[in-house]
Amino acid sequence: MRPAPTILHLDMDAFYASAEQAAKPSLRGKAVVVGGLGPRGVVATASYEARVLGVHSAMPTAQARRLAPNAAYLVPRFQLYRSVSEQVMELLGRLSPLVEPLSLDEAFVDLEAGGAADDSASARRTGERLRTAIRAVTGLSGSVGLAGSKMLAKIASEQAKPDGLVLIEPGTERELLAPMSVRTLPGVGPATGDHLRRAGMTTVHDLAEAGEDELVRLVGKAHGHGLYRMALGLDDRPVVAERDAKSVSVEDTFDVDLHDRVRVRAEVERLAVRCVERLRAAHRSGRTVVLKVRRYDFSTLTRSETLRGPTDDPTVVREAAARLLEAVDTTGGVRLLGVGVTGLADFTQEDLFAQAADARELAERAREPEPERQAPESGTEGTGPAGEEPESAEQLAARRWPAGHDVHHAAHGHGWVQGSGVGRVTVRFEEPGGPVGRVRTFRIDDPELTPADPLPLVRDPVDYSSWPASLPKSGSGPGSAAGEESRP
Repeated sequence: MRPAPTILHLDMDAFYASAEQAAKPSLRGKAVVVGGLGPRGVVATASYEARVLGVHSAMPTAQARRLAPNAAYLVPRFQLYRSVSEQVMELLGRLSPLVEPLSLDEAFVDLEAGGAADDSASARRTGERLRTAIRAVTGLSGSVGLAGSKMLAKIASEQAKPDGLVLIEPGTERELLAPMSVRTLPGVGPATGDHLRRAGMTTVHDLAEAGEDELVRLVGKAHGHGLYRMALGLDDRPVVAERDAKSVSVEDTFDVDLHDRVRVRAEVERLAVRCVERLRAAHRSGRTVVLKVRRYDFSTLTRSETLRGPTDDPTVVREAAARLLEAVDTTGGVRLLGVGVTGLADFTQEDLFAQAADARELAERAREPEPERQAPESGTEGTGPAGEEPESAEQLAARRWPAGHDVHHAAHGHGWVQGSGVGRVTVRFEEPGGPVGRVRTFRIDDPELTPADPLPLVRDPVDYSSWPASLPKSGSGPGSAAGEESRP
């Protein structure tokens, strides 16, 4: 435990939904839900306006629609979220060499390691300046927690939400934690929480009073020991700058179970290409290809194949995944498919062309000459494989024009898709930082309407090349005064 609150935890507020509200002036102050929109879709993030109505992350989208029927339901735009995340992480990196990202919108920072803080006053100033800088650069708000440990810093940022800063003074940890629910502590999920409740322990104070021996008896040695230390506010985990990824993977859940083997194979090959795109974006390669198949009865199968050496060749990964599919029985239907690569490395196999040729030869040998495994002929887009219903115009439109995604019209400029149906796509033409735009409807095949890349959320962001010295120290700039407090 540190004697000063020099560990900072940043958590962007309702990140995906807030980014959509900033990008779309017509959605400011309104309920926004980002996630999968199909029958099996799940909420990724809900704006605070939607949370008031009971919508939350990981909720089925169908349930969210019942709770908030008038909310805007949008498909995620990860290209935008990643670009904003890079801006935020660059700011954090200028504060300290020790930045531990947990996700696109969350990270720990060791302020002491970067000389950005050495006591409560300097930590608070740095936290305030960070919030000001984030809003100036991205237009979004983030909540900051400051404490002497990672556990307490994360608890503080949660208390600071939305758009606030909470600092926990070292020495006050036990007093702060005592009345909190046991679920507040890391690693205490619904099952463990219910087990402790049945033993008469509902607060952190109850855990501390029970003692280490009793907790070990209830939840086991490893978990009991850690749980007791956390109940006392003890956490000596360091901020780790490099969190090496162990795998890269992508997966899709389908609105309707897939039955046709040709379609299943096509989806596996598409996922393999997407997986390699992520692999290359991370400047990595991998040695083992993994296929994940969840069948109609929710049973999940995984198959893997280890290659001769690491690769980032899409042909190699695609054909390895296809070979793995040959050993999986998809009778009855498939509801989810995933392709991943593990055994990551920073280099690739030298002779990629030879490896790809070997993989193709093996694939041909393993593939049975069944007629239905032939790919659809070119020019048959939307007709679907044999034995499977062709995609309707509505399905094609939803696939090409996802709700919330960016478009450009030759005459009207930049806009975003509000929805599509009956052969039409409805677009609102507006840009970040501008006025609420007008809505127009077009045919789904209008040649003047094309998909587009997201626009920056802030048109002229502050130059933060000399951050943090050049930015206001405290009390100025948007968002610098909201939610600042110390705990206890």
